[in-house]
Amino acid sequence: MIKTIYEDSYLLVVDKPSGLLTVPTPKKETRTLTGILRLYPCHRLDRDTSGLIIYAKSKRIQKLMMRKFQKQEIKKEYTAFISGRLEKASGQIKSYITDNPYEPKKLAVTNYKLLRQFKDFAQVLAVPETGRTNQIRIHFKELGHPLLGESRFAFRRDFKIKFKRVALHASRLVFSHPVTNEKLDFYCELPADLKSLST
Repeated sequence: MIKTIYEDSYLLVVDKPSGLLTVPTPKKETRTLTGILRLYPCHRLDRDTSGLIIYAKSKRIQKLMMRKFQKQEIKKEYTAFISGRLEKASGQIKSYITDNPYEPKKLAVTNYKLLRQFKDFAQVLAVPETGRTNQIRIHFKELGHPLLGESRFAFRRDFKIKFKRVALHASRLVFSHPVTNEKLDFYCELPADLKSLST
């Protein structure tokens, strides 16, 4: 069941469940969010990442929305659960990154704010200024606080807290409508598995 957050004649915003790919990989998976919705994705979320994702109902609108992402005109907020105890309640992570050794590194900037500190992990708000692939996951690994459930950029066996997936949720999107120019602001609650971490 894919939960609809917003829909009009041009756009569809849904809450993507964890475990579902946005688009097929080279393995050509048949069950993806794009395959289910049969619309045009304007950006992507990792398979493990849950939360808000925008689809366009035409290629023209898709191009307009992708241009907004390229110009960094869309504000994205993520809720992440990271290992360890943060020394600073807020900060900025800035570095040159790539998740592909065959591609050049590009500048990535992520702002963060501590929401709740637990004994062995923390809940943070992450606001990326740039849109690099796996940016939040790489940045918190560089900070020394990899996301709970991380297995690509950290060793999962090193975590005191065990979690079945990368603990990352796309919780908020703010942008102007590509046709009406109306300001849109969407928020999406944590799914049950992440809620269980914070209770």
